[in-house]
Amino acid sequence: MPHEAAFHAALRGGTLPPGVTAPDPAEAARRFAVYRNNVAVSLGQALARRFPVIERLLGPAFFAALARAYRRADPPRGPVLAEWGEGFADFLDGFPPVADWPYLGCVARIEAARTRAFNAADAAPMDPARLAGADPGRLRLVLHPSVQVLRLRHPAVAIWAANQPGAAPLSIPPGPQIALILRDPAFAVPVEAIAAPDAALIEALQAGLPLARAARPGHDPAPRLVALMRQGAITGARP
Repeated sequence: MPHEAAFHAALRGGTLPPGVTAPDPAEAARRFAVYRNNVAVSLGQALARRFPVIERLLGPAFFAALARAYRRADPPRGPVLAEWGEGFADFLDGFPPVADWPYLGCVARIEAARTRAFNAADAAPMDPARLAGADPGRLRLVLHPSVQVLRLRHPAVAIWAANQPGAAPLSIPPGPQIALILRDPAFAVPVEAIAAPDAALIEALQAGLPLARAARPGHDPAPRLVALMRQGAITGARP
């Protein structure tokens, strides 16, 4: 579709696309420039809504310029702007102007995962009574589609938490963190830093391993399983 391609190229800063005119032809370029600017502003606002902590960390003016650069590198490919930005974390990792903030990509991964969790398919929590008498050597637990484990190179969970509205000052621990993100029955999307054995347990359950094999030797899975149950994140069990 050559006209559509020309129109998108013009939105990115190219020449006036074919067929665009105005009652006064001399006004066409100026009016299209206004439209182009409105599109750019709207896209920047959509990206800021999905990545509010990144905007808070960098400031609105810097973020607006960043959004323009990202739009050129990875423009929206669908009509749902709330889903745009799946490549934003990778973009931040390789964007030289933010090299002094190496943790930004990890924070962006948390924010992108929260959108995915919020929009995940519905699944009703399982009745805990179904686990009574189950053989852990055969029992395979099914987790809610929103459940995600992110292994992050930086203390991004703490940075994300410290930049929530009304958050009290927090001490940022050194080193990497592992994030657990899910959508609870109230449609809240909490972000929790979890230990490596808990992360391995969840990943093993998602891979379909029976409970007895999912838990690492020496690791008691009960506290994490109880927490997942309370969060409505265990939705089924297969023998």
